[in-house]
Amino acid sequence: MLINIVSSIGLSMWLRMLILAFLCLMLSIPALAHGVAQGDASFIETAIGVQLLPFIYLGAKHMVTGYDHLLFLIGVIFFLYRLKEVSLYVTLFALGHSTTLLFGVLSGTEINAWLVDAIIGLSVVYKALDNLNAYPQWFGFQPDARFAVLIFGFFHGFGLATKLQDFSLSEDGLIPNILAFNVGVEIGQLLALTGILILMNLWRRTASFNRHAVWANGALMTAGFVLMGYQLTGYWITI
Repeated sequence: MLINIVSSIGLSMWLRMLILAFLCLMLSIPALAHGVAQGDASFIETAIGVQLLPFIYLGAKHMVTGYDHLLFLIGVIFFLYRLKEVSLYVTLFALGHSTTLLFGVLSGTEINAWLVDAIIGLSVVYKALDNLNAYPQWFGFQPDARFAVLIFGFFHGFGLATKLQDFSLSEDGLIPNILAFNVGVEIGQLLALTGILILMNLWRRTASFNRHAVWANGALMTAGFVLMGYQLTGYWITI
């Protein structure tokens, strides 16, 4: 049914794929909720000693299935055409979330998970508005996108840390396992980014990219607001 709805809009094939993915995401938010699968949770709870490969796998899986992180990355690279620029922004994002992921878990620093994930939703909204050139028009200045990506990277890292803090992690092998999880996150980010760049580059070669770039960023902004609303609602229900 979703395919028929998207096809009826009459957009290019690549834009249809993005719209379909977006619709599936919005319909599955309550089920996904950026959590950890039951089997993975059971392993994390019972893991004792150094378990490098499993934690690398779990880190990669968490990033690849973390729709909020992926939406932000889509926004970040949307208008980046040179590999040098892509590498710079992705490195800043990786530096940010790696720092707070490791710091949050190893130091025991806790932040309300609902609020952190709401800020992650805000990061998606921010980047979509940035892509729409909204800030110079609304406020008369352009925020430094590099600084913003780094700062939001810190919050994305805390978002990852809150998921691990939900579990009673064994002190035996904790540091190497968390480092392995972080390596897995970076591998997952690289794999996800590769797929996103392939689709984006294919879409950019079509005439529909310039016609529908504004619409696509509007959809991205909407997704960010939905994520924010979902997380803030969860926060108010649980306090």
